[in-house]
Amino acid sequence: MKSIKLLMAITLLLSISTCFAEIKNAKVETVHIYGNCSICKKTIESAANVKDIVQVEWNKDTKMAFLTYDEKKTNQDEILKRIGLAGYDSDKFLAPDNVYAKLEICCQYERTGKVVAKVEELKAVSLDVEEKVVMPILVTKTQGVQLKEVFDSYFAVKDALVKTDGSLAATKAVLLLNSINAVKMESLTKEEHVEWMKVMKDLVFDAEHISETKDAGHQRDHFTSLSKNMYSVMKVSKQDTPTYYQFCPMANKGKGANWLSKENIVKNPYYGTKMLGCGKVVETLN
Repeated sequence: MKSIKLLMAITLLLSISTCFAEIKNAKVETVHIYGNCSICKKTIESAANVKDIVQVEWNKDTKMAFLTYDEKKTNQDEILKRIGLAGYDSDKFLAPDNVYAKLEICCQYERTGKVVAKVEELKAVSLDVEEKVVMPILVTKTQGVQLKEVFDSYFAVKDALVKTDGSLAATKAVLLLNSINAVKMESLTKEEHVEWMKVMKDLVFDAEHISETKDAGHQRDHFTSLSKNMYSVMKVSKQDTPTYYQFCPMANKGKGANWLSKENIVKNPYYGTKMLGCGKVVETLN
């Protein structure tokens, strides 16, 4: 039995060492994340891991996770938020009840009342199970600022696709991914926070895929869903200037696809110069 435990410990140390080799500016921390089984392990790690930036190893027996991450690009809070959005509580952030309820029966761990982390100068609040949310208290003194960089980065990706420049789109998608991960949810309005929790994971997924290829065709496949989710957030966020929601009926293999633009004039990101003016404005967001 001792030899088996020793072997497991050596394996874990080797995996951590590998993470250090792949991730720059690596910082390692251990945190308690609630869960039960191998399905939980897969979900937790998939939600948290970001190529070359974050690597998480969760142990279903100890309920402890080893976080290895580039401390110049992200932090523990952002990692735990993503895990919370996947349905798993930590001692710092709590998953939304509706997400927890969708977990497999074998994954539904015992939930107890916890003290939620402090937000700026506000006092900690103890929540019952029915009241749990990923971020406990919302403040609004930086409304609009948090999401502006996300929106600007999205527009930069769109402009690159208008030019059919896959290399530039990949570069701008990295900036988009960084701006998504940098959002402090406690600084969002209530409406923004609700929408952000719904789409953040999908925004990260699409931004990652666009950043990992220079193939404009593949990037455009992900830009379709990226735009749909970005629209839902932008619709509840106050803007200084109008944003135009545009539509091309021929995109997405004839199914049609939308995108957002700061310009009223149509410049199609799905076809670029081939059919630059194909599409129309279907909604103006103020």
